[in-house]
Amino acid sequence: MDSVTPKKSRLARTFAKVLHEDIRKAKSREKITKDRDKAVGEAFVAKLFAGLSSIKASYAQLQCAQSPYDADGIQSADRVIVAELKKLSELRQRFSKKELAEASPATALLVAEAQEQSSLVKMYEITSRKLDSQVKLKESEIVFLKEKLAEIDGDCKLLDKRLNSSGGRGGGQLSFRDRGEVRPSHFVSLLRQAVKSVRSFVRLLVDEMESEDWDLDAAAALIQPGVAFWERSHICFAFESFVCREMFDCFDRPCFSEKYASSSPEKENRRREFFDKFTEQKSARPADYLSRKPKSIFAEFCRAKYLRVINPKMEASLFGNLDQRNLVSSGVLPENAFFATFCEMAKRVWMLHCLAFALDPEVAIFRVSNGSRLSEVYMESVNDEAFDASPEPVVAFTVVPGFRVASVVVQSQVYLI
Repeated sequence: MDSVTPKKSRLARTFAKVLHEDIRKAKSREKITKDRDKAVGEAFVAKLFAGLSSIKASYAQLQCAQSPYDADGIQSADRVIVAELKKLSELRQRFSKKELAEASPATALLVAEAQEQSSLVKMYEITSRKLDSQVKLKESEIVFLKEKLAEIDGDCKLLDKRLNSSGGRGGGQLSFRDRGEVRPSHFVSLLRQAVKSVRSFVRLLVDEMESEDWDLDAAAALIQPGVAFWERSHICFAFESFVCREMFDCFDRPCFSEKYASSSPEKENRRREFFDKFTEQKSARPADYLSRKPKSIFAEFCRAKYLRVINPKMEASLFGNLDQRNLVSSGVLPENAFFATFCEMAKRVWMLHCLAFALDPEVAIFRVSNGSRLSEVYMESVNDEAFDASPEPVVAFTVVPGFRVASVVVQSQVYLI
């Protein structure tokens, strides 16, 4: 009886071992099957994405071939799209029938990934060609605009010549010999020069402020509080309005001062006197004139206007000290590019003033009140955005004052909101 028991025990162990081995093999086969199914699934998804990428690249090629029209490119892209759609349709049918088996899933995965990378490269190439085409288009536009600019510049020069021949251009080219030949058109031309010189000075001033890290928005808000500018670049109009306001203040007083108004000779003599001042100043460089006549009325005008336009805080910030202001206050005129640009502007305004008092009848200056409705007779807008927002925009502030020269009205330049 005892001898039978060990035999049964050995038999049980043998069965257990065989059973365990079968289970291990079954699990191994199951794992292999799962891994294969996973690889097959990954290969299927990779094929799907590769097909979509190929369609996307071919569609981009199709769009690119539309302009400029490329018949061969369109047909090639169309064939690829049709072929890829057929492949996607086959994949859909295999998926619905659960026939996803691949002879070599790893190879299929690599092929699909290579196809997708190829499609991406194709997309980049198409995008690159499209950007190159856009660059060439922009370059051709630049060439066209340069030609147009040259044409306009030529027209402007031709108009200048015609204006000069009729006595229209200001400064050294004003073609009249005596006061009797002065016309309102001379004043209008000289006003354009004065405004141009104001803008040159404002650009220099803003550049200096930017280099010293000024908050230009805050500075513009101090000059024109409560104004919401349509574009940030429009804040330059606030600085221009400030400079014009200071430079043209007392324009209607002889020599910009009440003291000369009280001692002024009778009108005919005064016109002759101001015409002589204009003639004396017309061909002179401001720096040369000021060095020759540092105590002249023009030198006094330059000093007074400089001290008003450039306040102590601004000068200390721009130049690090008040040395230039102290020199101007003491009657010494600094020799630097900033002051030279200011004096060039001052000369233009001074000449305009002298010509205004030499005319008969004399010139009247006017400014437009804030909140006024636009009148095209008396006003000219420096910005067009306000017309898009409202059919009746109003004046936010005056940039350049207007003038009345006999029966001629020179419009005030205004900023609209």
